[in-house]
Amino acid sequence: MASHARSDRLEQRPEAGEVDSSPARGLTLEQRRDPAYVPPLPMAIALGVQHVLAMFVSNITPPIIVAGAAGFGFGSPDPSALIYMIQAAMLFAGVATLLQTVGLGPIGARLPLVQGTSFAFISVMIPIVAGKGVEGMAALTTAAFLAGLLHAGLSRLVGPIRFALPPLVTGLVVLMIGLSLVRVGIEYAAGGVALRGHPAYGSLESWALAGVVVVTTLGLKFFGRGVFSTAAVLLGLLVGYGAALVMGKVDFAPVGQAHWVMLPHFLAFGWALSPSAIVGFCLIGFVSSIESIGDVEAICENGAGRRASDREVMGAVAADGVGTALSALFGAMPNTTFSQNVGLIAMSGLMSRFVVTLGALFLIVCGLLPKIGAVITTVPIEVLGGGVIVMFGMVASSAIAMLSGVVWNQRNMLIGGTALSLALGLQLEPEALGHLPETARILLSSGVMPVAVIAVVLNLILPQEI
Repeated sequence: MASHARSDRLEQRPEAGEVDSSPARGLTLEQRRDPAYVPPLPMAIALGVQHVLAMFVSNITPPIIVAGAAGFGFGSPDPSALIYMIQAAMLFAGVATLLQTVGLGPIGARLPLVQGTSFAFISVMIPIVAGKGVEGMAALTTAAFLAGLLHAGLSRLVGPIRFALPPLVTGLVVLMIGLSLVRVGIEYAAGGVALRGHPAYGSLESWALAGVVVVTTLGLKFFGRGVFSTAAVLLGLLVGYGAALVMGKVDFAPVGQAHWVMLPHFLAFGWALSPSAIVGFCLIGFVSSIESIGDVEAICENGAGRRASDREVMGAVAADGVGTALSALFGAMPNTTFSQNVGLIAMSGLMSRFVVTLGALFLIVCGLLPKIGAVITTVPIEVLGGGVIVMFGMVASSAIAMLSGVVWNQRNMLIGGTALSLALGLQLEPEALGHLPETARILLSSGVMPVAVIAVVLNLILPQEI
């Protein structure tokens, strides 16, 4: 999620011509702040791989969750569709990142922004595909394609309406995204959907595996340094995977069945028009665009010591839309900027888009090798659950950080309370919407959509003083 650092932190930076002890030590301030600077290749490769490690797990988690909701996820007899979705997530995250770093005409910010599969759409995607198998994916990817085109076309209009989206509104939306997803983490840690109603669901063995991941991740995040802290979730999953191997809970059969090389398939899941899916994707895509704008502002402020230009903001949002549309044509999920990588820019002290471009090329190579996706499908669901618990908790806590800057007077408390109460309540009790058309039911029970609409409307119509 987008995080905004205070501009007074820039005063702590060294003056032009000086060097420091950051990973970019030995470079001048001008070199470190220049997005077009090409650093020495060994440094660029190391930092590029670090960017991939920071986003890898978050990038492949949404397709795993969507496949599980549709009924062809972990433990299904035929893992081929899941493997394809994981591969497509890596491949098109790389392609979308190239659109940001290299650019194409008005598309792309030409900044070191890493694109990845968006969490924001999950609350809409799950009801679209729930229980429908692979066939349910056609409506999802069609809606993502059309929404991507819409947002690319409207990218020039995003800036003028930002006044309607203060931290109160965006913070509530991000908080609802996190709250909507925490149930998934617990469900995975307990054994996944396949074990629901089975005595093994929620067993101590399952929780022990998830616990290993959580404890390892927190330990590395707090006490690790460098890549050990940056890739804490990924390393925590690897430790949990090792524990699962010792316990005999890993089946390598999908790896042997997978091909060595895979090319993406055009309209991999077909084409199907669903009004509820299209409306949902278009509206959530707008929220995702606002997050991307925050990331552009943060990376320019922290990495370049300046405000983002209108050209950079509009280019970033256009790349979001085009990247999402292109991904959907080949069966991948919607893409957005990844804020954890924005933070990594501040840590590394290097603003070079060449570094992120190398990371994008690495993702593309991984996306063409199905063996990698097959290995990921052998990770026990409980191990993934441990990582998901931490990731989705961080989404919610990042929203709390955004809301900490809000003045919590009676007016803002009323807006926040009403929006969260209705949005969360309808998500927990979707049967209360049983008399509404399918489109309305999906949108109103998504959690994210009602909290966004209610917060925006109330913030615009209520007087500042109550």
